[in-house]
Amino acid sequence: MFNKVALLSFTFLAVVLGQQVGTLTAEVHPSLTVSKCSAGGSCTAENKSVVLDSNWRWLHDAKGSTNCYTGNTFDKSLCGTPEACTTNCALEGAEYAKTYGITTSGDALTLKFVTGANVGSRVYLLDDDNNYKIFNLKNQEFTFDVDVSKLPCGLNGALYFVEMEKDGGKASYTTNKAGAKYGTGYCDSQCPHDIKFINGKANTLGWTGSPNDSNSGTGQYGACCAEMDIWEANSISSAYTPHTCSVYGGPYACEGTECGDGDNRYGGVCDKDGCDFNSYRQGDTSFYGPGKTIDTTKKITVVTQFITTDGTANGDLKEIRRIYVQNGKVVENSYSTYPTLAKYNSITEEYCSAQKTLFGDTNSFADRGGLAAMGDSYENGMVLVMSIWDDHAVNMLWLNSAYPLDKPETDPGVARGTCSRDSGKPEDVEKNSPDATVIYSNIKYGPIGSTYSSTGGSPTNAPPTSTTTASGATQTKYGQCGGTGWTGPTVCAAGSTCKEVSPPYYSQCQ
Repeated sequence: MFNKVALLSFTFLAVVLGQQVGTLTAEVHPSLTVSKCSAGGSCTAENKSVVLDSNWRWLHDAKGSTNCYTGNTFDKSLCGTPEACTTNCALEGAEYAKTYGITTSGDALTLKFVTGANVGSRVYLLDDDNNYKIFNLKNQEFTFDVDVSKLPCGLNGALYFVEMEKDGGKASYTTNKAGAKYGTGYCDSQCPHDIKFINGKANTLGWTGSPNDSNSGTGQYGACCAEMDIWEANSISSAYTPHTCSVYGGPYACEGTECGDGDNRYGGVCDKDGCDFNSYRQGDTSFYGPGKTIDTTKKITVVTQFITTDGTANGDLKEIRRIYVQNGKVVENSYSTYPTLAKYNSITEEYCSAQKTLFGDTNSFADRGGLAAMGDSYENGMVLVMSIWDDHAVNMLWLNSAYPLDKPETDPGVARGTCSRDSGKPEDVEKNSPDATVIYSNIKYGPIGSTYSSTGGSPTNAPPTSTTTASGATQTKYGQCGGTGWTGPTVCAAGSTCKEVSPPYYSQCQ
């Protein structure tokens, strides 16, 4: 659909001897069970694991234990040039619980915010010890449970997908000796410059320590790729957001204007704003939060459906739909209270255009291909990311407060949550909420309607259905109403109609 960039031709990728792997700490990936579901709601457990992102790891002299990176600065004696740093330095194995506050139990992953000197974390779902699990969610749904009750203003428990390479770039770049086993190859739509190694080479050129983050800095290159934010949330606000790029195929090492930095935000290869759906930002201030319709003091089941134009994985992506399940009750996503947006409670091209127009935002999402391009990225394959982080750029105000700061809170789209504009400063959050945690659990994926139920129960449960076919029986909203082998009711309850979602296999009351 779009011009594909040949990453291997980029001059940043000059071949040198490789980014090394340390031998001082064994790398043992915490196990995590996920479930693959089939039409009808039968699910099979898959024994997987998670791996810590390489940016968090100890980077040291491959021949000893001298730090290659201390605080937010590279050691010039080991990293005087990108080639030297790539050759001299090794990524070490991680002590997940002790150093990073990362633990798993069965199908649950817990990420603690502050553990000793460590702040935040980012992990990826592995298919095996050397490869990330790759997802294509076109004509599929993705479901998980989440506990955000211990995430205050300024924090983000984020679960999302990015277009990384399956092996972390190990095959594409001979300088990368670590690969997915050590969490290499990260990229996202913000084209982050804080990645220490991009496409197998140290990002030391122009590296400058951050003025307000003692652990981070920025280099000359950024790591760009498409991103689907399934869940960015704390106990106050949540959003789901697709971000598209005009480049495909894994991390693109951007430089200069193509990174979209600063005043050139909309001139880069990726859409940094995305097309977001935040219920509070859409005007419904009573939907999400403590004690609200979706009560963030309790566990939440989050369902995201990726609807295509022809009901198959071959069609273009046309809609991203959100459903919640809590306390055994299926809850459809909120609708906007703004008149020009009132008919929307999911992400479509029409919604994105109307929202950008009302809020006065640039539609860089459409400029980079919109939903169809997001679907193309899923066809290429995307990696599941789970993280907890604070925001050294704008204090997470874009998620849970009023933002941007130069606009009145009463302007449409500015208010995004109840947090103060003075909240979210990393130094405050790290000091006052070090024990903040997020728990992701019960991850499932499969055909539309296969991963959740109104009873919130076991992996074998189907979507909410009536069990009788007697005359006059009707199906509840979001229940199955047709499809191959279906013998249940085909008439939907008032306010919904039976629609083919995955023809001919599955129809749903909507």
